[in-house]
Amino acid sequence: RGAQLPRRMSPTREAAPARMANGLPARVEALFTCADGKSIDATFINTGKSRVQLVFPDGRKMTLPQAMSADGARYANKAETIVFWNKGNTAFVQENGHTTYADCVAKR
Repeated sequence: RGAQLPRRMSPTREAAPARMANGLPARVEALFTCADGKSIDATFINTGKSRVQLVFPDGRKMTLPQAMSADGARYANKAETIVFWNKGNTAFVQENGHTTYADCVAKR
Protein backbone atom coordinates (compact mmCIF):
# COMPACT_ATOMS: atom_id res chain seq x y z
CA ARG A 1 0.00 0.00 0.00
CA GLY A 2 1.19 3.48 -0.77
CA ALA A 3 1.21 6.38 1.65
CA GLN A 4 -1.84 8.58 1.59
CA LEU A 5 -1.69 12.32 1.87
CA PRO A 6 -3.75 13.83 4.69
CA ARG A 7 -6.96 15.59 3.72
CA ARG A 8 -7.51 19.21 4.69
CA MET A 9 -9.57 19.54 7.81
CA SER A 10 -11.66 22.33 9.20
CA PRO A 11 -9.85 23.98 12.13
CA THR A 12 -12.91 23.38 14.32
CA ARG A 13 -13.09 19.62 13.73
CA GLU A 14 -10.66 16.98 14.92
CA ALA A 15 -9.77 13.93 12.88
CA ALA A 16 -11.66 10.82 13.89
CA PRO A 17 -9.38 7.98 14.99
CA ALA A 18 -8.70 5.36 12.33
CA ARG A 19 -11.02 2.40 12.73
CA MET A 20 -10.79 -1.20 11.64
CA ALA A 21 -13.54 -2.98 9.67
CA ASN A 22 -14.82 -4.46 12.95
CA GLY A 23 -15.32 -0.95 14.38
CA LEU A 24 -12.37 -1.06 16.80
CA PRO A 25 -10.00 1.90 16.75
CA ALA A 26 -6.68 1.02 15.07
CA ARG A 27 -4.77 2.30 18.11
CA VAL A 28 -5.86 2.97 21.71
CA GLU A 29 -3.66 4.54 24.38
CA ALA A 30 -4.37 4.09 28.08
CA LEU A 31 -2.62 4.88 31.36
CA PHE A 32 -3.35 2.27 34.01
CA THR A 33 -2.87 3.19 37.66
CA CYS A 34 -2.27 0.16 39.84
CA ALA A 35 -1.98 -0.85 43.49
CA ASP A 36 1.14 0.20 45.39
CA GLY A 37 1.40 3.45 43.39
CA LYS A 38 2.50 1.64 40.22
CA SER A 39 1.38 2.49 36.68
CA ILE A 40 1.52 1.06 33.18
CA ASP A 41 1.40 3.01 29.91
CA ALA A 42 -0.33 0.79 27.34
CA THR A 43 -0.90 1.25 23.62
CA PHE A 44 -3.24 -1.30 22.08
CA ILE A 45 -2.62 -1.84 18.37
CA ASN A 46 -5.50 -3.50 16.54
CA THR A 47 -4.01 -3.62 13.04
CA GLY A 48 -2.57 -6.81 11.60
CA LYS A 49 -1.82 -9.07 14.54
CA SER A 50 -3.23 -7.39 17.64
CA ARG A 51 -0.65 -6.47 20.25
CA VAL A 52 -0.01 -4.17 23.18
CA GLN A 53 3.01 -1.95 23.75
CA LEU A 54 3.78 -1.51 27.45
CA VAL A 55 5.97 1.01 29.26
CA PHE A 56 6.67 0.35 32.93
CA PRO A 57 7.83 2.97 35.47
CA ASP A 58 11.19 1.17 35.82
CA GLY A 59 11.92 2.03 32.17
CA ARG A 60 11.15 -1.37 30.66
CA LYS A 61 9.38 -1.29 27.31
CA MET A 62 7.92 -4.31 25.57
CA THR A 63 5.46 -5.35 22.90
CA LEU A 64 3.32 -8.40 23.60
CA PRO A 65 1.19 -10.17 20.97
CA GLN A 66 -2.40 -11.05 21.79
CA ALA A 67 -2.76 -14.63 23.07
CA MET A 68 -5.69 -16.99 23.57
CA SER A 69 -8.12 -16.00 26.31
CA ALA A 70 -11.53 -17.27 27.36
CA ASP A 71 -12.52 -13.90 28.79
CA GLY A 72 -11.11 -10.41 28.24
CA ALA A 73 -7.86 -9.80 26.37
CA ARG A 74 -4.60 -11.53 27.13
CA TYR A 75 -1.18 -10.58 25.77
CA ALA A 76 1.94 -12.67 26.39
CA ASN A 77 5.51 -13.16 25.27
CA LYS A 78 6.36 -16.43 23.56
CA ALA A 79 7.64 -18.07 26.77
CA GLU A 80 4.56 -16.82 28.68
CA THR A 81 6.85 -15.36 31.35
CA ILE A 82 5.17 -11.95 31.02
CA VAL A 83 1.39 -11.78 30.65
CA PHE A 84 -0.76 -8.63 30.48
CA TRP A 85 -4.46 -9.28 31.16
CA ASN A 86 -7.08 -6.68 30.25
CA LYS A 87 -10.86 -6.63 30.61
CA GLY A 88 -12.78 -3.39 30.13
CA ASN A 89 -10.83 -0.66 31.88
CA THR A 90 -9.00 -3.02 34.26
CA ALA A 91 -5.75 -4.93 33.92
CA PHE A 92 -2.99 -6.77 35.74
CA VAL A 93 0.46 -8.11 34.90
CA GLN A 94 1.98 -11.46 35.78
CA GLU A 95 5.73 -12.03 35.55
CA ASN A 96 7.08 -15.56 35.98
CA GLY A 97 3.73 -16.64 37.45
CA HIS A 98 3.56 -13.83 40.03
CA THR A 99 1.25 -10.81 39.84
CA THR A 100 3.54 -7.77 39.79
CA TYR A 101 0.99 -5.11 38.81
CA ALA A 102 -2.43 -5.58 40.42
CA ASP A 103 -5.77 -3.76 40.52
CA CYS A 104 -4.88 -1.57 37.54
CA VAL A 105 -7.58 0.80 36.27
CA ALA A 106 -7.34 2.88 33.09
CA LYS A 107 -7.74 6.64 33.32
CA ARG A 108 -9.78 8.06 30.46
